[in-house]
Amino acid sequence: MRVVFDTNVVVSALLFGAGRLAWLRPAWSAGSLVPVVSRETVTELFRVLAYPKFHLDADQTKDLIAVYLEHAEMHGDTGRKLRIPLCPDPDDRMFLRLAYAAKADALVSGDADLLQLSARSKIPILAPEALRQRLQG
Repeated sequence: MRVVFDTNVVVSALLFGAGRLAWLRPAWSAGSLVPVVSRETVTELFRVLAYPKFHLDADQTKDLIAVYLEHAEMHGDTGRKLRIPLCPDPDDRMFLRLAYAAKADALVSGDADLLQLSARSKIPILAPEALRQRLQG
């Protein structure tokens, strides 16, 4: 399953090994999920992991992102010309554009602005738990 993850979902999966999203790392390591990324979403991930609250140095940040990208599919077209549902938060549009451009199987987010678009989106927009339920069958 090819999935676009928003930054907060990826950060939670990477940093909190005992957290509620820890199951994502083994899922993408095993190939059950293939994260779809773009230059824009990876740049955003670098930016967020650099927040002082995470206490990561540059090498730790690079190592975490390398672990993630090892299993990811890089998509060059960010779909700027595609018609996507109007999202109230401009920062979230990059995830919608990528999901549409890559024809991802889902966009996974805990963000209320994105989740509220699910009824109007051609690409399923799922909370992480809904994704987990889909994978379990």
